[in-house]
Amino acid sequence: QLQASGGGLVQAGGSLRLSCAASGHTFIRHVMAWIRQAPGKEREFVGAMTSSGGTTYYADSVKGRFTISRDNAKNTVYLQMNSLKPEDTAVYVCAAANRLVILTTPHTYKYWGQETQVTVSS
Repeated sequence: QLQASGGGLVQAGGSLRLSCAASGHTFIRHVMAWIRQAPGKEREFVGAMTSSGGTTYYADSVKGRFTISRDNAKNTVYLQMNSLKPEDTAVYVCAAANRLVILTTPHTYKYWGQETQVTVSS
């Protein structure tokens, strides 16, 4: 129901934009989040946006570099990643939760999409 795309290999300092398209279910009323997992590490909350788009929250590690946006008409959420660093290398996944507030704990999200790999070379 959630399909992420846009990952790839990029040099440090570069940019990528991830997309997460929903199908079969509308996520207009859901908080949409991006979560990542690097090899050998636990899942890490990256950022999220409320259903209205009025509130966003980012992990300190990406604040100022990553931006989340959403197009409810297209049932799609985006993650613009700028100034990428090697430590951003991970599989990224979008997730959704039917609630009004943003929570940063990954396991609180009910809907999960497929992963997309982001690799940042130094």
